Amino acid sequence: MASEEQDKPTKKKKAKLSNEAYENKLAELQTELVKLQEWVKLKGLKVVVVFEGRDAAGKGGVIKRITEKLNPRVCRIVALDKPTERERTQWYFQRYVSHLPAAGEIVLFDRSWYNRAGVERVMGFCSDEQYDEFMRTCPEFERMLQRSGIILLKYWFSVSDEVQEKRFSERINTPMKRWKFSPMDLESRSRWKEYSEAKDKMFAYTDTKESPWWVVEADNKKRARLNCISHLLSSIPYEAISYDTIDLPEINKEGYVRVPLESQSFVPDVTEER
Repeated sequence: MASEEQDKPTKKKKAKLSNEAYENKLAELQTELVKLQEWVKLKGLKVVVVFEGRDAAGKGGVIKRITEKLNPRVCRIVALDKPTERERTQWYFQRYVSHLPAAGEIVLFDRSWYNRAGVERVMGFCSDEQYDEFMRTCPEFERMLQRSGIILLKYWFSVSDEVQEKRFSERINTPMKRWKFSPMDLESRSRWKEYSEAKDKMFAYTDTKESPWWVVEADNKKRARLNCISHLLSSIPYEAISYDTIDLPEINKEGYVRVPLESQSFVPDVTEER
């Protein structure tokens, strides 16, 4: 979606977060995420986390930090491309339902069913009837997920116009980030009003008591990551799992003859000083 510009009260400027403080806190939170992962496995919990928000707000960055130390068989990312011709004829939520977690799994949706309330609505990719039906049924769909035992969390990443423009420029001018910039990003700038109105209406319908939207202020990427992960951990009760003591046995090499190293093809060491 487009950048977010709202009448917000003037806030006291926060002290700069040092790299050391950030790295230390991130390591602490990632350690807790591993504990949460093991608790989810042990108790057979089913967790869904939805990440939505403004373009270039930093959703991918926080998702990367959440999954960085976790087992991809337990915690996986779902980032769907545009629907196929067949998927367009299905019940709207169907393509998302197939990615929901089984017991002992955590699924992170990088964009989700809320595409209909945002880009599809603004860009005319859905009809008025389809949009109205989504708004009516989405809260009930999420209540169904929760009644089935799924823990559902929804995060909205908010970024100011100035910061979004800076990040877009960085994407355009940095070779490693150029792939992140899409034609939709240009549309999000030119259709700022429409995207903002769509977001407001989406909140009005889907920011419910049972499934609230949690807004992450994302102008500062590092603070946004720490704040989001911390909130995620506080939202799911868990306990540290005790592991059994393991004594590594000695390797028994008796009777083994290694093949000559010359018979194998090794990757060149590009780090050698020349």
